[in-house]
Amino acid sequence: MKKFTKWIIAIILGLFIITISTYLVVKNKEYEPSTDAINAATTTTTVENTIKFQGDDTRPAIIFYPGALVEPKSYSIWANEVAKAGYSVYIVRFPLDLAIMNANAASKVQANKPYVIGGHSLGGTMAARYAHNNPKELKGLFFLASYPDKKINLRQLKEPVLSITASQDGVLNESNYKKAKKLLPASTKYLVINGGNHAGFGSYGKQKGDNKASIKNSDQQKIVASLLIHWLDSKIK
Repeated sequence: MKKFTKWIIAIILGLFIITISTYLVVKNKEYEPSTDAINAATTTTTVENTIKFQGDDTRPAIIFYPGALVEPKSYSIWANEVAKAGYSVYIVRFPLDLAIMNANAASKVQANKPYVIGGHSLGGTMAARYAHNNPKELKGLFFLASYPDKKINLRQLKEPVLSITASQDGVLNESNYKKAKKLLPASTKYLVINGGNHAGFGSYGKQKGDNKASIKNSDQQKIVASLLIHWLDSKIK
């Protein structure tokens, strides 16, 4: 019995060490928000483990899934502008900052109310899964340098879909992105930010594998905000 107990304790300690090690490795690789992004988040509140940028709550909530290993506040600059335009924006925080850990995280914010959902990179893929599985109150879907995975067919989706990419993106898999277009409605609106890159959809500095942008991050942030606001104003009821 004593030997068995020792084995159980050893296993528990081993799992604990692995968990802590994994956490430290992931946190070490996490992309942190720029000073400008942190400043843009100073008036936010936290709701159900999400960062809320207050807009008009009578309109559909805008729920956003960050890219892999990107701290949520990194998207504060454009989110703040969208909120000022009248749309409350909720940026979801995930375990280890990986949306794949909980694709249904939006449910606590959405709570059977009208919503628009989108995400950056891996976050967009997970957002598409949520939209596919929760179509009842869905009012729109948007992708920032992202696309749905092959298991999620949104071809018959009646709600508006927006896909924004950047010409200098070195992270987005162009081949998979093009193939995924067949999974989206024919009415999907595709836009390209000339000179922008993958990391420019947030404000967190350089990203491994990305190309250098030929425009300033502040400019790309303004463009992202402008494109989203125009789409929301013209398409979301």
